Amino acid sequence: MRLEFERHTAVITGAASGLGRAIAEKLHASGARIALLDLQAEPLQQVAAELGNDAEAFAVDITDEMQVNETIARIGERFGQIDILVNSAGVTGRTGIRSEEVESADLHFVFDVNFFGSFYTARAVLPWMLRRNYGRILHIASIAGKEGNAGMLAYSASKAAVIGMTKVQGKEYAETGITINALAPAVIRTAMVEAMPESQVKYMTDKIPMKRCGTLEEIAHIAAFIVSPGTSFTTGFTFDMTGGRATY
Repeated sequence: MRLEFERHTAVITGAASGLGRAIAEKLHASGARIALLDLQAEPLQQVAAELGNDAEAFAVDITDEMQVNETIARIGERFGQIDILVNSAGVTGRTGIRSEEVESADLHFVFDVNFFGSFYTARAVLPWMLRRNYGRILHIASIAGKEGNAGMLAYSASKAAVIGMTKVQGKEYAETGITINALAPAVIRTAMVEAMPESQVKYMTDKIPMKRCGTLEEIAHIAAFIVSPGTSFTTGFTFDMTGGRATY
């Protein structure tokens, strides 16, 4: 087994299921020590137990700035370093509705999780990375953040904000040994997607030239590549994972 991430500490949000869990499993199998973050404490503990050694669960609400700061400090002190952050936690909010039907409360909630959650965690880990002049931050964005999906205003706008943040952070830390990138998937079959109206999923899948959803294995593979030590000359960039949908 190639232990590319041996002695690296990775923080993964949304790690109790879906994309976050798949990425955590991939990095752990490659030698990383994993700090699993999620709001769902029980399933998070189950993931930690299944991964075994060098995997610890930290139940946290990433929309709570103080909780995030305290949790990242605990992780840094526990492992002595933080090398990788993958922001996988995300919500879609209400979908299949037009802009005049969007409720402010839902819009704020989606931004709190998708944008502010990613901002809080990145801000908290950066001082740990700067200590060693090394780090890899990956924000999970979406093709919706590039192109906009009709019926998904809150989600599309929040992911566009994540992409904008990635561009800024990539430039700000370009000379520090820290790379900060985003990944923009099309539809990945997760519990979050399964909960969406089938008409919304069909609308998105029909735009994919491969005519299928992406898999968790595929997203874990590209995420591991992006946060690997060898991917060192790319920062502030949004990687494509859309089955041919993205043309720029």
